[in-house]
Amino acid sequence: MTQAAPSPTPALDEKEAWPALFALCIGFFMILVDTTIVSVATPAIIEDLHAGVNDVVWVTSAYLLAYAVPVLITGRLGDRFGPKRLYLTGLTVFTLASLWCGLTSTISALIIARVVQGLGASMITPQTMAIITRIFPQARRGAAMALWGATAGVATLVGPILGGVLVDAFGWEWIFFINVPVGVVGFVLAWRLVPTLPTHSHSFDWLGVGLSGLGMFLLVFGIQEGHQYSWSTAIWAMITAGLVVLAAFVWWQARNKREPLVPLSLFRDRNFSLANVAITVMGFSITSMAIPVMIWAQVVRGLSPTRAALLLVPMALMTLLLARLVGRLTDRVHPRAITAFGFVCLFAGLLWLTFVMTPDTSIWWTVPPMVVFGIGNAFVWAPNSATATRNLPVQQAGAGAGVYNATRQVGAVLGSAAIAVLIDSRLAAEGLPSVGGQGAASGGGLPPQVAQAFSDAMATAVLLPVAAFVLGFVAVLFFEKPRHQGWATGPAPEAPAAGAEASPARAETA
Repeated sequence: MTQAAPSPTPALDEKEAWPALFALCIGFFMILVDTTIVSVATPAIIEDLHAGVNDVVWVTSAYLLAYAVPVLITGRLGDRFGPKRLYLTGLTVFTLASLWCGLTSTISALIIARVVQGLGASMITPQTMAIITRIFPQARRGAAMALWGATAGVATLVGPILGGVLVDAFGWEWIFFINVPVGVVGFVLAWRLVPTLPTHSHSFDWLGVGLSGLGMFLLVFGIQEGHQYSWSTAIWAMITAGLVVLAAFVWWQARNKREPLVPLSLFRDRNFSLANVAITVMGFSITSMAIPVMIWAQVVRGLSPTRAALLLVPMALMTLLLARLVGRLTDRVHPRAITAFGFVCLFAGLLWLTFVMTPDTSIWWTVPPMVVFGIGNAFVWAPNSATATRNLPVQQAGAGAGVYNATRQVGAVLGSAAIAVLIDSRLAAEGLPSVGGQGAASGGGLPPQVAQAFSDAMATAVLLPVAAFVLGFVAVLFFEKPRHQGWATGPAPEAPAAGAEASPARAETA
């Protein structure tokens, strides 16, 4: 990915830069909330739209897939047409698609609307980092990225709880309607406060975009629909074709000497390659664990969506409370030690949770494993993100950040697809019907005679992300000590908790 020429625009005065950042964080917050808010509404959507588990999981998968594939190219579109212009376009698309989602009456229409919503999100994400990089001086960029990173942590906490409250009070449609006023406010503020920045020309790897999109669609669709079609020859052909197309994409990236979508030279750095493996595992596991846990809480235990969402609060709170401490450690401790400890906590916490996912164990017993899980979250996200780009030359930091975001989204897509297959197969193995029609949204729970079997099915499904954490742990064991080159200058205390976010912003975004 060829680096755009550095912007001649000087950094803004702090009185102008910080309001612009706050405006950007509104849109960024909204799209991150939308990645977690749907999991709480899953049982309600199943009941209201008479859909199966696999159908409703596509509500998440479609969004993540449409978010992941274009994100490699939307950063360059921002360079060519202006990051402010593309941010506002993405925010408009996302807001209108949210309204569409809430007005749908069939599962098929909801999935289509979520695809459009994901396309809007893919335009927003890279522009926030690009604008921050260009409006803040290097010495203040870490503090700016700290706020940007904290926005993600708050969204993790607010998403499920807000979703539960809205579903309980108004219905699942309102998890989408709520985006409309927020989107309008975010648009007005960004229009007024975010500066218009110079643009740069780029050539676009359209063949790379096409190959990556087609390959991912074939692979994800084949994995997710395999169980529904009894793993027929056609399904295996689709999965194989997806792998072949993705291999062709890698071959083309190696041959393209102009501006490849993914510069393979990035992967010569060991830490970058391993960090991408680790973040793919995180995207896979975080996405796949939420769905069976929320279904268990609402279907088996009869919790309301709000009370089910509160099960995630200890995890989110620990992640937020430890962010400052971990941010400081990131600059001082070998990344292998920090991230390995994090993956051990993630593995232990989630495995522990599977033992308390029963029909009659007190809900309070979910708190300790969720606390351990939250500790693991804090010790992986920030150090792993910082390690990903720290060794890269400054002119490749923006490209590295784009690839890193894309691999996280790809992991989330695959996790969403894989968990749907496993949930369906475990329900079938236990002799149970799909979740649809169980009356989960009403809070009535399951009849006693099937509650244990359903709990066993959901707990077994959670073992999939537990196993994935082992792969992440092995990957980070091979981290090298970073070469402290290209780090931002300025006093370290400015952004002690921003280790995860500051590094990618130290070069102009591609």
